[in-house]
Amino acid sequence: MDFLELAASRYSVRAYKPDPVEDDKLAMVLEAARLAPTAANRQPVRVLVLKTADHAERLQRVYSRSWFVDAPMVLCVCGIEAEGWVRSHDGKSYIDVDAAIVMDHIVLAAASLGLGTCWIGAFDPDEAHDVLKLPDGVEPIVLTPLGYADDQPGGKRRKAIEEIVKYDIW
Repeated sequence: MDFLELAASRYSVRAYKPDPVEDDKLAMVLEAARLAPTAANRQPVRVLVLKTADHAERLQRVYSRSWFVDAPMVLCVCGIEAEGWVRSHDGKSYIDVDAAIVMDHIVLAAASLGLGTCWIGAFDPDEAHDVLKLPDGVEPIVLTPLGYADDQPGGKRRKAIEEIVKYDIW
């Protein structure tokens, strides 16, 4: 499968089989995360891997949808603000951008291996901090279940290319 086929076929999975994710596939997904580009190559992110069998009840405090813990594991991409790159012109931190790139590598690598994911941003960050036992200075930015899909993709709705691409000037 070429990249555009992969990008087109990847979808947000909201039903998971209980089948475990093989160690070698998890290792490949995590390697994709490690290889993700970050601002100034600072790599100010960490990926926390939790087996849902051990943490399901606690994880439901973070994000209450039942399917969230049906997958055999949940990954949380965290940012370490003190390690991130900041644009000098206006002080903009790129920690969220870096975390997003890492998560994008995770979801695409997972899809290439036949695994499902669902980008979760609408979680309770205070509960995540508590449940995941994150130290001060570490921010949970995005989570995903990781496992084998037990549903089928729906149709993708995307704007036409002409609506999102501008040439030369706005």
